[in-house]
Amino acid sequence: MSLTVSDDLLRRARDGEVRDADFLACVRDSLPYAWQVISEVAERSRKAPDGFADNQVPPPDEAARGQLLRALASDAMRGALERHFGVRLAFQNCHRVAAFVPDAPGTAQRYAEFVSPRAQLLNQSPELVDC
Repeated sequence: MSLTVSDDLLRRARDGEVRDADFLACVRDSLPYAWQVISEVAERSRKAPDGFADNQVPPPDEAARGQLLRALASDAMRGALERHFGVRLAFQNCHRVAAFVPDAPGTAQRYAEFVSPRAQLLNQSPELVDC
């Protein structure tokens, strides 16, 4: 299961829309490793002159890797995280999370390069084969 959803939050979801803040709290509490990596990358991207930062440190274990996969494979989670942190997220090789500040100079070009098939192929290495 991707998220640990409280009975109260599940009831509110059944009754109608859920606020981003409530959904994000659920994501943060359910996927703490993913939250930490994404928040650190987002913070560094906002401080970077080109509005870009990424994480190249592999997760400590498969459970952590699974958290990143779940957080970034879900459109709802990724969208909420992007809105919350004010960045556009991209993902390669089960752990290379990147954040792009939307209005930073050259962001569109840098993002396009990062998500290209060429970049994915160049980011392969023997230690990532189990990814």
